Amino acid sequence: MALALPVWVFVGFMVAQVIVGLLLYLLDFLKIPLKNIDESSIQTIGSIVIYLLSLGIVIGLPWLVMKYRTSKQELGFDHHLTWTDLLLAPAAFIVYILLSFVLTSIAAHFPFYNVNQVQNTGFSGLSHGYEYILAFVTLVIIAPVSEEILFRGYLLGKLRKYVPVWASILITSLLFGIVHFEWNVGVDVFALSIILCLLRIQTGRLWPSIVLHMIKNGIAFYFLFINPLL
Repeated sequence: MALALPVWVFVGFMVAQVIVGLLLYLLDFLKIPLKNIDESSIQTIGSIVIYLLSLGIVIGLPWLVMKYRTSKQELGFDHHLTWTDLLLAPAAFIVYILLSFVLTSIAAHFPFYNVNQVQNTGFSGLSHGYEYILAFVTLVIIAPVSEEILFRGYLLGKLRKYVPVWASILITSLLFGIVHFEWNVGVDVFALSIILCLLRIQTGRLWPSIVLHMIKNGIAFYFLFINPLL
């Protein structure tokens, strides 16, 4: 089961992306025009559908087919958001930055690691206000919430039943790095996931992890789209 869980999460995440890709191909094949819809809107809609499908496949399908239930406690949603959660996230962000710096400094010595590689967020050439809003909502709100439910909620919550805590953190973080499909981003988000997992385990709640993930993506959003020259 310890091996099946990360494989299942990976498969569910990939299948959701394939389904959306096939839907876009089908629309193009049927000559249904998408030219009137800008790329930012398509990216946002596509991201929402991918995340919803991923959650539906990974969490909902086992529940529907095999009655393999996932409780709120396993996901870390059995308690409400607290002020402590909001205060823990900024402090944990500093720890994440330090860990990321150490790991990326080590990775920089390997030939396969490109320190100048630019992260592909799916958004580019933003020029209108609503495009920035769509990118912000997608990258800073939708992605953190969905990814935390999938990885630190479902995967970590289930893995802890079958393997030691350190192993569940390592497996979850490795998979989280892998699904980003870029070496430089993978190393950074691996470090992020370590801290996110520790927050989830220490507090018993998913909210601190969600807030930290939002802070990280919000800062990245600023440097990528608002002030890229800085």
